[in-house]
Amino acid sequence: MTDTDATLAAVARFNEAFNAHDVDAVMAAMTDDAVFESTSPPDGDRHQGAEAVRATWEAFFATSPDAHFDAEETIATGDRCVVRWLYTWTEDGQARHLRGVDVFTIRDGKVAEKLAYVKGWSRRRSSVL
Repeated sequence: MTDTDATLAAVARFNEAFNAHDVDAVMAAMTDDAVFESTSPPDGDRHQGAEAVRATWEAFFATSPDAHFDAEETIATGDRCVVRWLYTWTEDGQARHLRGVDVFTIRDGKVAEKLAYVKGWSRRRSSVL
């Protein structure tokens, strides 16, 4: 298996766990010192280390019970991966969606860094990751 293949497999494990809203599996797919930067305005919020990242996922899944990410395109080389995604959720009974990208760094088969960016829009959902 090449480094790129291993990176793609690690990102796929992370995304599968994320869409299952399985915090334990998400954390098992991340390094203990993982960094996650969310899309919160204006420049995202930085969460570092297993405890901080776990708390972020737990809060997100609690407030977004139908959150789902679909990878529209995945580009990887070596230990880096960019995923262009479509995020869907329901708000006030209305189906909503948002597009963005995640930039991943993989180390030892796990997500060491996940930096999230969204396409600009005038009305931001505060709990979007």
